[in-house]
Formats: sequence, C-alpha cells, structure tokens
Amino acid sequence: MTTRRKFIAGAGVGALAAPLATPVLAQSTITWRMQTYAGPALAEHVVKPAIDMFNQIAGDRMQIELFFADQLVPTGELFQAMQRGTIDAVQSDDDSMASPTEVTVFGGYFPFASRYSLDVPVLFNQYGLNEIWDEEYSKVGVKHISAGAWDPCHFATKDPINSLEDLKGKRIFTFPTAGRFLTQFGVVPVTLPWEDIEVAVQTGELDGIAWSGITEDYTVGWADVTNYFLTNNISGAWAGSFFANMDRWNELPDDLKTLFRVCCDQSHYYRQWWYWGGEASLRVNGPKMELTTIPDAEWAQVEEAAVKFWDEIAAESETKAKVVDIIKTYNATMQKAGRPYRYG
Repeated sequence: MTTRRKFIAGAGVGALAAPLATPVLAQSTITWRMQTYAGPALAEHVVKPAIDMFNQIAGDRMQIELFFADQLVPTGELFQAMQRGTIDAVQSDDDSMASPTEVTVFGGYFPFASRYSLDVPVLFNQYGLNEIWDEEYSKVGVKHISAGAWDPCHFATKDPINSLEDLKGKRIFTFPTAGRFLTQFGVVPVTLPWEDIEVAVQTGELDGIAWSGITEDYTVGWADVTNYFLTNNISGAWAGSFFANMDRWNELPDDLKTLFRVCCDQSHYYRQWWYWGGEASLRVNGPKMELTTIPDAEWAQVEEAAVKFWDEIAAESETKAKVVDIIKTYNATMQKAGRPYRYG
C-alpha cells in the first residue's frame, strides 16, 4: 500500500485523473484530492465527467485530482482521511465510508426506503433530509455538499435464486446495513475490497453480490462471473453524496463553491438517466445473465421485515427516529398518490 500511495502521489496521478483540458497551473491554483468509492470503469460514469467539467471551467483557479476506489485509502477509511484533511473531498455513501454520524445507517441501501431513483432527491430536497445531514456532518468537521441517487440493489449470483430459501447460506458482498438486514434471511454478508470482488466470485469465496443493479454488473465486469440476476430488489436506489473537509470547503470563494455544487448536480442528473435506461435495456437485451424472480407473495415477507427493521433503527436514537419518520411519511404519501408514484 505504501508503494502504491507513493506512486499515485507522484507521476501516476496525471494518467489516472487527467481533465479534459489541463490548464497551465498558476502558483495560486487551489488543488484538491478527491477519492470516489467507484473503481475506474464505474467512475467513468458516476463521477469523472463532473470533475472533468469542474476542472475545465475552473481552469487555473482550481483543479481536483480524482482517485478511484481504495487508491489513496481503503473505502472504509475515507471518512477519517477526509476529516483529517488527508483527502479534501469524497464521493461515497455514508455506510461504506463508516462515518461516525447518526445518519450513517441510511446511506447506501437502507432497505425499501425508496422504490425509484427520484425518491432520493425528493427526500433530501423536499422532506428535510438535507438539513439533517448538514447538521450531522457539521458536528464532525465535514461538509455534506449534495446527495443523489444511484442504481437499485439486486442480487447477482452464480446459482439461481427463485425463493427466499435459496438465499440461505449465500455468501454475499453487500453494504453494512443491507447485510445486517439480510442476515435474517440466511444471507452471510462478506466485506472485501471492491477490486477483489470479481476474483472472489470466481474462486468461490463469494456466491454473489448485492451491491448494485444490472448496469453496474455489466460495467464493472461482475456480469462476466455471475450467471443470474434477481429482479426483486431490496431498495430502489443507492443514496450517496459528495463531501468535503470543512476547512477546505470554507476556504473556497463562493463562486467555486457554486461551481462545485453545479457539477455535483450534473453528476446526479447524468446518473438518473444512465441507470434508469441501463437497468431496463440490460434486463431486456443483456446477453450475460439469466433473470430470476421470487414471487410477489413470498417477497412480501422481505418488505414487511423492512418496516420492522426501520423501527429497530428508529429506537436507537432521536435523530434516527426522525429520519425513519420522514421515510414513513414520504412512502405513505407516494402510496396514497397512486400511479405513477406507486403501483399496488
């Protein structure tokens, strides 16, 4: 790791994170180092276009060097590195980077909190989650900049999953909170570095993955080592954010703060259509994985268990209870609104 870090800190950075048009940097150029949760293939879609755009517009006033999953520090250490200022900014979910806040459990895939990707920005921008996240991260010296949605959470497995019984004993790479929820159905959550997942499936260390939708399975190579894709999902969208060290953020001029926010919003927008279209197209046209489905009546057990899980989380603190109440209110509103917001 030490050798790797020295390499990345030196000449390797330009090749890894070259912007669209690299300006001649002035002595006064502000430089940030930012690490994403995503590996190189996935980062090409979920973050790199936005950072390239920022660098091109900011020019010699500011440049952001982008690093991919585990390049500077392991994903589980991202929060600490950002809090210390070792890394200036991060793109991740709260859960994966183990942030010490009351809202960490809701990052990534909080079971059945959302059904569609649009649910996430509505919860943050219209139902008060932005204010709660801002308050929680401000307490620990980190600026929560912007939250958005990614893909839904599905199982990609070597063996077919046609019933809840088929989940028992399956060693699955997934997020901490999703894994905690799924253990009641016999799933064995496994934590490994992101870059090791494909090989772990090939060697039998893992039976499958519950970390993404089908778009990522194809993009990062997991569709090449798994045979089946379960159409039931445990969440409609991954919830992730852009974060920055509070001191570094406060040092920025207001116009650069605005530019960074605009580029974050562009990233959120890109993902909305890239995932939405990709999930449907690859289910219909993708040649690599066979689709399986657990019947609705049986899957209802998982959905009912999620509501009980929400109550367990709400009992842990006042802030968690507040977030759970918002999620319940939101979903009840969507259900009452009917089509196209909710079906059935």
